[in-house]
Amino acid sequence: MSTTTAPRPAPVRNRPSPRRQASRAARHTLLVVLSLATLFPVVLAVSTALKTPQDVRVNPFGLFTSFSTENLVTAWTVGDFDDYLLNSVLLSVPSTLLVVALSTMAGYTFARLPFPGRSFAFYLVVLGLLVPFFTYMIPLYFQLRSFGLLDSLVGTNLVLATTGLAFGTFFMRAFFSDLPTELEQAARIDGASEWQIFLRIMVPMVGSGMAALAVFTFLQNWNNFLVPLLYQPNGDYRPLTTGLYLFLGGRSIDIGPLAAGTLITILPVVVLFVALQRQVTQGIVSGAVKG
Repeated sequence: MSTTTAPRPAPVRNRPSPRRQASRAARHTLLVVLSLATLFPVVLAVSTALKTPQDVRVNPFGLFTSFSTENLVTAWTVGDFDDYLLNSVLLSVPSTLLVVALSTMAGYTFARLPFPGRSFAFYLVVLGLLVPFFTYMIPLYFQLRSFGLLDSLVGTNLVLATTGLAFGTFFMRAFFSDLPTELEQAARIDGASEWQIFLRIMVPMVGSGMAALAVFTFLQNWNNFLVPLLYQPNGDYRPLTTGLYLFLGGRSIDIGPLAAGTLITILPVVVLFVALQRQVTQGIVSGAVKG
């Protein structure tokens, strides 16, 4: 006599309540509205830069109603944005490399090397995050002038690097603090020096943090307006931010070339962020977990 077992009923999935569904739909709707509000000025600037001057005057808020590179050519030649772009690179890249290098070494020192007063020194560095730039920008101007560093790439790069060292040290220390001590102990047993441990073992393990810090610092230095305006009084190495400000002074009505100048200013940082988006995301997530 054979016995048959009744099929088990399929598990009933708990459906979210109507209140939860409404709350989720409201959050998604709010995110979509905020995204559109954020992206619309960028899309409008791109559309205005790529339209004909006549179309800009007739229909300034129309999106992509025509196509022309005349505004870009005007901004590039008449507005000297080719020189501004080169100056922005010369001011942003060296200062970013300097911040990443010094912050990585400082973060490793505060996280892995015991020395008297380490905690006090670290908190003293982090105190720089609480001191606004406006409190020391005027004394710094006279100090740079006494050293002959005004209107120079070296002086402006040093100022840009100084403003990012406190955050960079704090950021990189979080990465080094989470690494296991067995790695450096094994390397010391094998006879590796402290410099070899730092370069060959520790630095490759915090690559995502260094990439994220590099992107953050580059974006901050590229978009910095006040530092070049103060410490480049003669405008020898004027970047895109101050160049766009001066270009705006004589073209308050001609919005086509202004939109083109804005597009030239924001396009490099957008391309950089899109290219390094994965590294930046990994660095943010890792830093949040480690912090």
